[in-house]
Amino acid sequence: MQKLETLFIDAGGVLVFPSWARVSAALAARGIDISPAALAAADHHARRELDAPAAIASTNDAQRGWLYFNLVLKHAGQPLGEATDAALAELKAYHAVHNLWEQVADGAPDALRRLRERGLKLVVVSNANGKLRVLMERLGLAPLVDVMLDSHEEGVEKPDPRLFALALERSGGRAESTLHVGDLYHVDVVGARNAGLHAALIDGAGLYPDADCPRYPSLLALADAL
Repeated sequence: MQKLETLFIDAGGVLVFPSWARVSAALAARGIDISPAALAAADHHARRELDAPAAIASTNDAQRGWLYFNLVLKHAGQPLGEATDAALAELKAYHAVHNLWEQVADGAPDALRRLRERGLKLVVVSNANGKLRVLMERLGLAPLVDVMLDSHEEGVEKPDPRLFALALERSGGRAESTLHVGDLYHVDVVGARNAGLHAALIDGAGLYPDADCPRYPSLLALADAL
């Protein structure tokens, strides 16, 4: 790999996570008691189960998003039913306006500052719902990156290499000196490689021991390594 110049960063699962406190409260209003910590623990396993070639190929990001929340409930030991459906419908409505992925990953702001100090151009490349910019501004992350691409606005989503190509064009980056880091192997790593980029995986729970790419527990760990 040539000297790293540009870093593409996924949003969900790398910079931000769902507000598990908000999810827990929506469930509690329907008589379901699952703590934010239990939901957060189930998150890694839900994303790993979702990250299969057949599932990625047969769904779009919006479909995967709500399948993911059902998988979180499954891995938290909660049977699905009318109550969980009602809670998820409430959360979906909130997400459409505000973006539910509003919990900043531990150390993410510090990681972004350190990566910038290293001279890297930082580009967020996210499968999102049109609210990425609003979310990043609200969370104070927007000033810490240089370019943001929201798949809803662009009309194309990962793993389609066209989104990565657009990100290269907008950022002035070169594929050979660009690394993309994301949390789903078959979306982020496969998509980036098909666009000619280098790729790394955020694997916070160590669930990808056989992955053929660099793995880091967090963006902060990646900043340390670089």
